Amino acid sequence: MALGSFADSESQGSTLTRTKHERGGTVSEARTGKRFPLELPIKIHKESASGDAKGTTGNLSAAGVYIRADASLEVGSPVEFEITLPPDVTGGQENVVIQCKGRVVRTDPTGASEDGKGVACVIDSYEFVRNS
Repeated sequence: MALGSFADSESQGSTLTRTKHERGGTVSEARTGKRFPLELPIKIHKESASGDAKGTTGNLSAAGVYIRADASLEVGSPVEFEITLPPDVTGGQENVVIQCKGRVVRTDPTGASEDGKGVACVIDSYEFVRNS
């Protein structure tokens, strides 16, 4: 197997485990559920800084999200964020907001774009916010 290549090592149901072989070791990645390549507005609530950071999602699943945002987030740190689903995604007439709590599992400086750095987060809990 060539350096830097991926190989599927296990695929059962909706769980896929991939192994990436790189110089100096092997990195395993376990994903559950289907990822959707959705670019949606996201607002990150930062406890240590004043104000919220804004960005966009790169992809989204029931278990996690990849975020492109100009926010300094450390691996392992808790994070709270809101994802806005516009009517063209939901089929409704108003935006739907999902409040999420999770953890940063990976930062990706190579995923930097005009929207900011790449950050992968696990979603531990979420709730849909009703407009009242």
